[in-house]
Amino acid sequence: MKYGYIRPIVLDQHCAHQLNELFIDTLCKETHGLARKRTELEHLLMALKKDDELFVQNIVVLADSLQQLLDILRLAERDQIAIHFLDEQLSNQTIQKASLLQSATFFTDLQSKFLSHSSTFTLQAAKQQGKSIGRPRKPDDNLQLAFSMYDSKNYTLYDIKEATGISKSTLYRYLDDRSTSVSDETE
Repeated sequence: MKYGYIRPIVLDQHCAHQLNELFIDTLCKETHGLARKRTELEHLLMALKKDDELFVQNIVVLADSLQQLLDILRLAERDQIAIHFLDEQLSNQTIQKASLLQSATFFTDLQSKFLSHSSTFTLQAAKQQGKSIGRPRKPDDNLQLAFSMYDSKNYTLYDIKEATGISKSTLYRYLDDRSTSVSDETE
C-alpha cells in the first residue's frame, strides 16, 4: 500500500503544496506543525507493514530532528518499508554515493531546517496562548534613571550600566525608540 503523510511546515503551513498529484491509497494529515503530540504519525508508523511505501514531501515533514529521522529510518529498515522524500529525491533504500563534504553539508542544512521549523511553530503556539515572546523589557524605573543619567551628560555609559543594569546597546536601542516616538508625536 502507498501511504502519504503531510503536516504544516514553515513554507507550507496549510499543506497545500504537499503530495500534489500523487497516487496514494491512504493520506494521513497532522493538524499542527509542533514536534510533540504527532498522533497521526504514530498511528501511521504502527499501521505500516512489509513492502508498504510512505511518501512525504520532504524530510522536515517526517522528522523534527536528526535523531527522530534516524529512529524512523531504523524502523523502516526493520519492517522493510520504503520511505520516499520527494523534494530531496531520496528514499531510505537509495544508496547515496556522496563525499564526506557533501554529506556533512546535507546534514548541516537539514539540521538548520529542523531548527527553523521547530522555532517557528513553537513561537506561534506561544503567541496563541498569549505568552510574551522575546527578552523581557527592562523595568521602567531603571529605564527612566538611565535616560536621565544619559541626558545629564555627567555619566559614562559604564556608569549608567552599573547603576541600571542596562547595557550600551540596549540603552541606544531605547534612545532610538524614544526619539522615533517623539518624532511620530510631532507629525
